[in-house]
Amino acid sequence: MSILNVVNLSHGFGDRAIFSQVSFRLLKGEHIGLIGANGEGKSTFMNIITGSLAPDEGKVEWAKNVRVGYLDQHTALEKGMSVRDVLKSAFDFLFELEARMNDICDKMGEAGEAELEAYMEELGTIQDLLTMHDFYMIDAKVEEVARALGLTDVGLDRDVTDLSGGQRTKVLLAKLLLEKPDILLLDEPTNYLDAEHIEWLKRYLNDYENAFILISHDIPFLNSVVNLIYHMDQQELHRYVGNYDKFQEVYAVKKAQLEAAYNRQQKEIADLKDFVARNKARVATRNMAMSRQKKLDKMEVIELAGEKPKPEFHFKEARTPGRYIFQAHDLVIGYQEPLSTPLNLEMERGQKIALIGSNGIGKTTLLKSILGLIPSLEGTVELGDYLSIGYFEQEMAPDIETSCMEEIWREFPAYSQYEVRSALAKCGLTTKHIESKVKVLSGGEQAKVRLCKLINRETNILLLDEPTNHLDPDAKEELRRALKAYKGSILMVCHEPEFYEGLATCVWDCREWTTKIV
Repeated sequence: MSILNVVNLSHGFGDRAIFSQVSFRLLKGEHIGLIGANGEGKSTFMNIITGSLAPDEGKVEWAKNVRVGYLDQHTALEKGMSVRDVLKSAFDFLFELEARMNDICDKMGEAGEAELEAYMEELGTIQDLLTMHDFYMIDAKVEEVARALGLTDVGLDRDVTDLSGGQRTKVLLAKLLLEKPDILLLDEPTNYLDAEHIEWLKRYLNDYENAFILISHDIPFLNSVVNLIYHMDQQELHRYVGNYDKFQEVYAVKKAQLEAAYNRQQKEIADLKDFVARNKARVATRNMAMSRQKKLDKMEVIELAGEKPKPEFHFKEARTPGRYIFQAHDLVIGYQEPLSTPLNLEMERGQKIALIGSNGIGKTTLLKSILGLIPSLEGTVELGDYLSIGYFEQEMAPDIETSCMEEIWREFPAYSQYEVRSALAKCGLTTKHIESKVKVLSGGEQAKVRLCKLINRETNILLLDEPTNHLDPDAKEELRRALKAYKGSILMVCHEPEFYEGLATCVWDCREWTTKIV
């Protein structure tokens, strides 16, 4: 049975078409991976099917009484709500039923015989629903999912507005899983999760009986949980049975077949045109030439999709710094409360260090404390000589109003328009992206704008906070290559072992010095 039907969907932003005449059908129990390069419209598609964005054309039809759960990382969490409050809100519909049940019980003492019978019938229905949905085990279920995603360590009574980005994502994901909707819509759920919680989510989705649509650039994760791939490419959506590896095999074969057919047809077209040109003027062969021309005119010409611009990252390098990049003496990081024991750390020139560990234990805080962007609670950080620092933040400001070109000009006012366009194009952005406002770009395209700023500044130390988040596989692979080739030093927060292994010269596990229970 079809849960969702999407028919002839078209949408764009300004003169930039995102997809054209796209159709899609979701069946019960399908585990779908929605893939495509940055900017192909995956998140836009999710926003349209959830009703938060109206399409330019086409229709979206959900089956009746389908409960949809959407992991939207921009959901507002209200100040004053604890983590426990947010998780229990997954059962609001059951609490409403309980309130109705209590209301009925209050009214039954004064009800007439007919009214009492109606009340008894409604009460029985409500009690059946509460029992079926394990209402009397809500606290145990909240504890179970919270423990699995590491939220009991964060503290279930903690105010949600005090959480880090990764902890916030965990809370939203836990709430969604507790709701047990008929369909899960997950947009990059692993972006802020650490390895152990990604493993738990992997097991959960493998056992999940209902349907889900998952957007992810985490290939090992995709491979382990999906049984269908929908590939968004060149404004179209194509269906492939199997996981991501199977999709790549089939896609490569289809691409090779299309190229072979294109080459054969181009040769045939060239031969026909040559015959027409040589014979149309001669009376004896004019009819044959006209026949060939008609064949040419009726021919359905095969077109190859234009190759997407692949990013090229080449970091500019500043002069060689002193021996030490930084030395931390009894450094205690944190905000109101300490996040670390006193740290005595040092980083030498040429080291490439990966910072790993659970969300909320102070990895980003350590980077900012070293840079001096936030004050340390105790101790000192001594920066080395002749440092040229490049800093990559996790996210851009959500209310940013500038265009891509303005963002680069702000950093490099001496650049000509040609130089700005070239710099952005080398990062894999097309002309339409370059001229767009940053806020309408996808997460991956915004990351490429931030990388563009970084690679065009001379540096000898890079501080990178989750640089792989949102990047598609091509961009991620190119970034890894560029960082391996970089002769400067790197201090990087990363939750993807397949990215930092073989790149990092050493790994610092922040769980060893955090004051948080992990």
